[in-house]
Amino acid sequence: MNLSKRKVCYFMDNDVGGYYYGQHHPMKPHRLAMTHNLVLAYGLYRQMEVYRPRKAAPEEMQWFHADDYIDFLRRVTPDNANQYAKELKQFNVGGDCPLFDGLYEFCQSYTAASIDGARKLMSGSADIAVNWSGGLHHAKRSEASGFCYVNDIVLSILELLKFYPRVLYIDIDVHHGDGVEEAFYVTDRVMTLSFHKFGDMFFPGTGDVWDVGAGVGEYYAVNFPLKDGIDDESYEEIFNPVVSKVMEIFQPSAVVLQCGADSLAHDRLGCFNLTTKGHAKCVSFVRSFNVPTLVLGGGGYNIRSVARCWVNETSVLLDTKLDSRIPYNDYWEYFAPDYLLHIDKTTMENSNSKQYLEKLRIKIMENLRALNAAPSVQMQEMPPTDFDSESDDDDADPDERPMQAAADARQASNEMYDDEQDQGFEKTAGASAT
Repeated sequence: MNLSKRKVCYFMDNDVGGYYYGQHHPMKPHRLAMTHNLVLAYGLYRQMEVYRPRKAAPEEMQWFHADDYIDFLRRVTPDNANQYAKELKQFNVGGDCPLFDGLYEFCQSYTAASIDGARKLMSGSADIAVNWSGGLHHAKRSEASGFCYVNDIVLSILELLKFYPRVLYIDIDVHHGDGVEEAFYVTDRVMTLSFHKFGDMFFPGTGDVWDVGAGVGEYYAVNFPLKDGIDDESYEEIFNPVVSKVMEIFQPSAVVLQCGADSLAHDRLGCFNLTTKGHAKCVSFVRSFNVPTLVLGGGGYNIRSVARCWVNETSVLLDTKLDSRIPYNDYWEYFAPDYLLHIDKTTMENSNSKQYLEKLRIKIMENLRALNAAPSVQMQEMPPTDFDSESDDDDADPDERPMQAAADARQASNEMYDDEQDQGFEKTAGASAT
């Protein structure tokens, strides 16, 4: 395969920008409309297969989420909320996770795009699948959390596990990917790797370096807790060696990369000092391993920075260089006064000393070496990827789309697993913002 050019598919819902969390809420789905518009303005769509997401069926979301939780999301609306007072409290809907018009349809759209992105990788019809509307990593099995309602990441990983022996999840959001880590805390088929702010009561309060997984999943949860103000240079010095060692030890069959843009400088909720160029270097580095990769969005609360970040990273995935001046588009005025693609860092102090970062890096490397000393059966040589690309579901009637039984038939040969243990559905302890 040509390591430069990859087959990339992109999920774009032109209606997604119309969903509205509320006037003063920091989460703005409008950022997705801005991102898609920049993808069009730069002409990147010509280099990708572009798909409009379908609506995920409730049964698909119930692969991970509790039946009563998904049923509640289907039924509740702002107009009938008074009938669901008990459930609103039970499922943590309200406040940071508001009830808004079209909430369930919003969840259906971003979830289906992530699941179908996984299927594109499994079929071999794409090497990289992109869904900027996904990446909602805080949602739990039975409750909303941190602006997230349905955990599309967990669902897409479960889809990938039907075919791939091992899946690596990498999270560069400023917040810890707690919902994903919790879901796979006791399995060795999924490794979760999160670089995030930790301490000072920062949401969600999880993700210490000592949180490493449990049972057969011990050391398969990898956390790099960071302090305020980390910049491009410091981030690259930790990201590249840790990801390289994880790739060497775990040998993932597929990667899911969450690209939360709240780790950028100037974010409303974040406290890091990355530029769009530094953030994109992480994406480029993961791409360089030539492993099937599902790329997702996540947090990001300066919508001008988010759109810049994600269109630039789309170009990185396509190995295409963009003009530094943003072309005219429907949201032209949002990028005033300079209309430039990249953002600079601020004068914020980097509280992460070289000694602090090196100490954490050494600890993480020690944990990874413990895996090398005691490999599990899944650490054997991967079976060949022989998924039938002709069995793609895109042309099928969505109401007759094959569900669990057909998907199970995709499982790679010579790989047999105990589903409940391998998927990590046992309850684990764990805990606002994506």
